[in-house]
Amino acid sequence: MKLILMLLALFFLSGCGMLESTDTSGTTDRIDVEVTQVIDGDTIKIIYEGEEVTVRYLLMDTPETNHPRLGEQPLGKEATEANKRLIESGDVSIEFDVGDRFDDYDRLLAYIYVDGESVQEQMLESGLARVAYVFPPNTRYLDDFEQAEQVAKEDGTGIWQYENYSTDRGFNSDAYGQEDAPSSAEEQTNRDCDIKGNINRSGNKIYHLPSDSSYEQTNPEEWFCSEQEAEDAGFRGVGQ
Repeated sequence: MKLILMLLALFFLSGCGMLESTDTSGTTDRIDVEVTQVIDGDTIKIIYEGEEVTVRYLLMDTPETNHPRLGEQPLGKEATEANKRLIESGDVSIEFDVGDRFDDYDRLLAYIYVDGESVQEQMLESGLARVAYVFPPNTRYLDDFEQAEQVAKEDGTGIWQYENYSTDRGFNSDAYGQEDAPSSAEEQTNRDCDIKGNINRSGNKIYHLPSDSSYEQTNPEEWFCSEQEAEDAGFRGVGQ
């Protein structure tokens, strides 16, 4: 009888602890955080649960500033500076969605707010970011973000100033500053190069075909036009 009572007491105490958890998955609750570094336009470092962690903004992408393969892309610095101004302008909080909490690189995935205002929406409206990496079920504010993006598109500001600079696959530096649309041959080549190359947290280089079940959820570092091209670059197929 004493053992049963002790077990019940432990269960009750553990339940209280769960109620006090900062786990906000599935809710719109926000957690106040301290930002330690603004890395670029869509990534920051914060103190979360006593540790410094990297946070990747959900549903948003900005031009690179120091990518190992792509280098610095047009408007990358401007996006970083805009993100920094927003982050430093008030109190920062984060909000989780209902899906995965971390990406393949152990970065925390979250919506970012400063004094209650969405940083993602402001970056999208300014034309320094695009809606990207839409992986259900982390899509709570997708409609809002697409509306914010549309404002910049209609104004032709930032990344939307030049046609084909912002694409579904990222940012095409060669198109920045070019007024002419690509030829039909170039467009066909872009459509054919649909093999995703991803480097996972263990450093393994894996390429994903459109027929692979993991294709839609894969965040590519590189795109390839053939399996041979991917293998020549040091990537291997799923399951190999």
